[in-house]
Amino acid sequence: MKELLASKLICPSCLPQEHGLQLDISSAEGEDIVNGTLTCRQCASRFLICDGIAFLDPDRQEDRQVSRYEQEEVVSSYLWSHYGDLLDDEQVTDAYQRWAGLMEPHSGLALDLGGAVGRFTFEMSGKCDLAVGVDKSLAFIQTARRFMQEGELRFTLKDEGLLGREVVIRRPAQWQPERVEFIVADAQRLPFAAHTASSVASLNLVDKIPQPYAHLQEINRVAARSGSQLLLSDPFSWSPEAAEMDQWLGGKEDGPWAGKGLDNIVALLCRSHDGLSPGWQLIQRDHVWWKIRSHSNHYELIRSCFIKAAR
Repeated sequence: MKELLASKLICPSCLPQEHGLQLDISSAEGEDIVNGTLTCRQCASRFLICDGIAFLDPDRQEDRQVSRYEQEEVVSSYLWSHYGDLLDDEQVTDAYQRWAGLMEPHSGLALDLGGAVGRFTFEMSGKCDLAVGVDKSLAFIQTARRFMQEGELRFTLKDEGLLGREVVIRRPAQWQPERVEFIVADAQRLPFAAHTASSVASLNLVDKIPQPYAHLQEINRVAARSGSQLLLSDPFSWSPEAAEMDQWLGGKEDGPWAGKGLDNIVALLCRSHDGLSPGWQLIQRDHVWWKIRSHSNHYELIRSCFIKAAR
C-alpha cells in the first residue's frame, strides 16, 4: 500500500463515526508499505497490511466460505472483460474506455468501487492525483496490484472443458502506476473520511451487494460536497442471492423503491433524499454494452445503464 494513502483512511468498524487509523510499518520498499498494521485510535480494531495489500473490510474472516470471485476461472473471465482489447480480441467491448471518457480530469482522489481487476482505476490514473480500486475479493485485488507493480500479467483463458491457452497483457505506457492503489474493503462501509473523493465510480456493483442503499449513502459521504463527479452503471439484475428483496432499489411492482432501479437511484441522488444530501445534478444518462467471457464459445452480453452526475 502506498504510504500516502494512510492519511486518507478511517476505521470502517466505527462508522458512522469517523476515527483515524494509526499506521505502524513493519517493512517497506520505498514509498510502498509491504507489511504493517492500521489501528483504530477509538475502538482498537487492527487492520493488516500484508504483501502490500491493506485489508480494510471489517467483516473479512480467513475461514469463511470462499466466494466465487476468488476462483481462478472467474478472475480470468474478468481479466478478459477488462483487458481483452490489449489482446486485440475482436469480441471485447469498449465499455471501460467509454466509462472513463465520461470523467473529467481533477485533482485529488478518485475511487473505483467494486473495481475488480482494475481497468477503470488504471484509466483514471491520468485524470487524478491518486486512483484507488476497492473490492472485497482478495483475488481481484492481488491480480490488479500485480499488474500495477509488474506491468505484465500472464493468465489462462479457458477454451473448452479442460483446454486453455496462456495469454499475456502488458500495461499501456499512458497508465501511471505511481498514481494507482488497490485495497480490500467493503463498498457499504468505506474506509475513507467524509468528502475526500473528487470522483467516485460504481460500475456493475449496486445489484451485487446486500445493502444497495447503504452503498449510495457511502458514495454520498465520501464524495466532496462540491466539485465532485459520480459515475454509476449497472444492469440491475436484482437477485435474492445478493440482497433481500426489501433492499432492492428497483425491480418491484410495490413496496420500498418500486419501479426501475436507475429511475429510483436518480430520484434518490438528485432530490436530496434523506441521508443523501447535498443532491447531485444529472449530467448524462445512457447505457454501454459490457461483455464477460466464460470460454471461447460462451459470452454474456450485458446492457449496463449509467448516470453521470456532479455537484
